Amino acid sequence: MIKKTLYFGNPVYLSLKNGQLVIRLPEVVKSSTLPERFKQMSEITKPIEDIGVVVLDNKQITITSGVLEALLENNCAVITCDSKSMPVGLMLPLYGNTTQNERFRHQLGASLPLMKQLWQQTIKAKIENQAVVLRECAGEEIKCMKVWAADVKSGDPDNLEARAAAYYWKNLFKIEGFTRDREGIPPNNLLNYGYAILRAVVARGLVTSGLLPTLGIHHHNRYNAYCLADDIMEPYRPYVDRLVYDMFKEEGLNCSELTKEQKARLLTIPILETVISGKRSPLMVAVGQTTASLYKCFSGELRKIFYPEM
Repeated sequence: MIKKTLYFGNPVYLSLKNGQLVIRLPEVVKSSTLPERFKQMSEITKPIEDIGVVVLDNKQITITSGVLEALLENNCAVITCDSKSMPVGLMLPLYGNTTQNERFRHQLGASLPLMKQLWQQTIKAKIENQAVVLRECAGEEIKCMKVWAADVKSGDPDNLEARAAAYYWKNLFKIEGFTRDREGIPPNNLLNYGYAILRAVVARGLVTSGLLPTLGIHHHNRYNAYCLADDIMEPYRPYVDRLVYDMFKEEGLNCSELTKEQKARLLTIPILETVISGKRSPLMVAVGQTTASLYKCFSGELRKIFYPEM
């Protein structure tokens, strides 16, 4: 089942009733002139079990602890945004799998050679997907990208990821002065927003598979709580890039500030179509297959992560 992404950009009351998320507008709730029957009819309810991601993008949102508890118990990722409407916080459940202790031990016991091999597979998949985006969107020559993908060694000691990234960004968005930088010119803002949504989806998938999203196979920043999510999302980034490329091509300089329409398109990332293990699948479902295969690599059942192919 495809989980839904809910975005709240206006003041709203979120409460829990009979296991359902109840959505109410403050103006309706506070009104003394509207009849009670009308107030009840204005309530919108959503089944908690159908929700995968919730984005809170307004300082006047009121959410009860009961809602947060129910969302987290159902492995939902809750994203909060800052004053610039950019994702700034992520809340995930403490446990998401019945055999979590055993899975943690397998993850913590993974050998260094295995970690390097998993990173090799990750970077190879990322560069291959980048090459497809570059060919489809910019019509660029990708022979060098194919060579770099094939040449990635265990642990990527030659840092072919960075070499491919430099070529990729130089040729994808042919904008004067553009470099891929969080604080850079548009469409960096679109990419930042999209990657934040993707990161939440991947982190949620890792928790659901009983893994620690903090302990990465390559990223080891002591201040980063989602190192493993940042690792595993790498081959999925090109899906965000392709969506952002289409948006920027259509809107150009109008992307300097994110609009509600642009956010709405970026919030479709969890349902973008992917191909994984030869089958078409929504991105969120594909991420679940990836994280499940990652655990099997840690437990010794598999030697390869399942990543999508563009």
